[in-house]
Amino acid sequence: MSRLIGYARVSTQDQNLSLQIDALKEHGVLEENIYQDKISGSKKERPGLQPCLKSLVQGDTLVVWKLDRLGRSLQDLIQIVQDLKKRGVGFKSITESIDTTSPGGNLIFHIFGALAQFGREITVERTLAGLKSARAKGRLGGRPKITANNSSVKSVKQMHESGCEPIQIAEVLGVSKRTVYRRLAC
Repeated sequence: MSRLIGYARVSTQDQNLSLQIDALKEHGVLEENIYQDKISGSKKERPGLQPCLKSLVQGDTLVVWKLDRLGRSLQDLIQIVQDLKKRGVGFKSITESIDTTSPGGNLIFHIFGALAQFGREITVERTLAGLKSARAKGRLGGRPKITANNSSVKSVKQMHESGCEPIQIAEVLGVSKRTVYRRLAC
């Protein structure tokens, strides 16, 4: 027996879920099957979403009022819907008229996924091009190398030569013991 399971979310405690809940009910979701969150979508752990996703079984359909209510980003949304599909669970977004239980809705969702993948690849391509350009201009990136002439290396070595233990040096200089050992190795 397939069920419609709803998920509604607003970002703050001051906001009201009634618009979303009413829309979910109008689309056949029973009130007892609506999970809710009043938390920012940027939060990975959403207390209403986790039990909602766990409650879904093969043949069920997850219904949301709008796509941005479910995922933290397009990539996150696509991952959630792909996980649902693997479990035999459908997905519907009321506002965007997306229904992965229909061939047309499934196509639209795959187009979104392809666009998201394209965006990620463009970002990687631009990052690599920027790094290549910087290297061509002599900029290597990363932290500058510390040499024996560095003032912190000289301080550590002087303190060590005067009999201070590495742990004492670390406390005086406000650095870790590991940093002291690295400075001594220069």
